[in-house]
Amino acid sequence: MALMLIKFDLKKRVKLAQTVWFMYWFAVMAGVLVFSMGLFFKIELRKRSELMDNNERHFLPNLLIFMGLVACGINAFGGKVCYDSLDPSKFVKWKPMLKDFLFCCVGFNALLLLTALLCFTMRIPLQFTLAEGLKNGMKYYKDTDTPGRCYMKRTLDLMQIEFRCCGNDNYRDWFEIQWVSNRYLDFSAKEVKDRIGSNVDGQYLMDGVPFSSPRPCIQLQMTNNSAYYSYDHYTEELNVWKRGCRYAMLSYYGGMMNTIGVLVVLVTMLESTFVHNEDWISS
Repeated sequence: MALMLIKFDLKKRVKLAQTVWFMYWFAVMAGVLVFSMGLFFKIELRKRSELMDNNERHFLPNLLIFMGLVACGINAFGGKVCYDSLDPSKFVKWKPMLKDFLFCCVGFNALLLLTALLCFTMRIPLQFTLAEGLKNGMKYYKDTDTPGRCYMKRTLDLMQIEFRCCGNDNYRDWFEIQWVSNRYLDFSAKEVKDRIGSNVDGQYLMDGVPFSSPRPCIQLQMTNNSAYYSYDHYTEELNVWKRGCRYAMLSYYGGMMNTIGVLVVLVTMLESTFVHNEDWISS
């Protein structure tokens, strides 16, 4: 709110109204951008929803979509008021509403700041959501013939190829689970019997990773130095992506949320200037 009452002559009032009108419609476009970023963020999360542990992940994109729509509505109304302020016969119907409108703008700006804060802090719960979701996804990787899980292999393969990552924390996570389906195993073979009998859970574990993970060449028996010519897995540069997918996806989504947060802060600063200018127009 303005600290003191300022009077304008007609020429200055017209110039101010035109300037603020332009700024309001610029803010409408900013609201469309916030809405679009929220929608894009929601679509990106939905692409990999099987790899996330809960449905609360959609709270932030839904909030961004809502705030973008509200921003468009508030700023379109403000632009209409500025346009009608040039005609006293039209402006008189809006004047009693201006105080309520200004308080509404202040409250909306506070919500925008809260939304920006959430964009910067949601990285923390997202990290735990991804860790648990990826852990479950890897566990169900082999269940290609189980209803509800048959697409998990494809989802994980595409993710590891796209993000150039392997496993949850790193590629060794694949060593601790059975990722080969039982239907591809020959249970009469000695190697299969030995591997299944070597752990209490009766799983077929091996020092290998799915084909989606490595760059070409060494994919299986990665810790067996005798399996390859002149190979030492302690010193050799392994042909797998060393970065875990949790960190890769967290970096991707975290960067996206930080960008959206900065955008929302800029929109909030733009909105704050209207609170003062609208009060001046009504004076």
